[in-house]
Amino acid sequence: MLAAKGMKATRQRLAVHKAMSSLVHARADEVYEWLLKSNPGEPLPVSTIYKVLTQLADCGIYHYRLGYDNRLCFDVCNFTHAHLYDRRNGVFKDLADEELSDMVDAYLKSRKFRGYKVDDVEVEIICHPSRGGK
Repeated sequence: MLAAKGMKATRQRLAVHKAMSSLVHARADEVYEWLLKSNPGEPLPVSTIYKVLTQLADCGIYHYRLGYDNRLCFDVCNFTHAHLYDRRNGVFKDLADEELSDMVDAYLKSRKFRGYKVDDVEVEIICHPSRGGK
């Protein structure tokens, strides 16, 4: 993926990607914690992790979204899909709901937004854990 985007597979990029492959949705500080637990002898600074995550998102390998705490969260799934956002815990979860995606796409295809062309649609359902639910 990196070579196709004209980027080198550096130690830092590979370490961040390994963490993201496990975490799926994460902020730079969460990647830092994951790397610290899995490789305590060689910590990467959070600033380096953030830079790598941003580079990978900017070139389309990852996607990024803003949580309600105004912190960037990165997503290894760079294709269009819906999310549940757990406001209480600040966690994104993928929502595989083809019917919802089809319904939103059909609705937007029938709409015109004067002076704008729709590039993509992101559905984010804000929620919180139900009684005892996880």
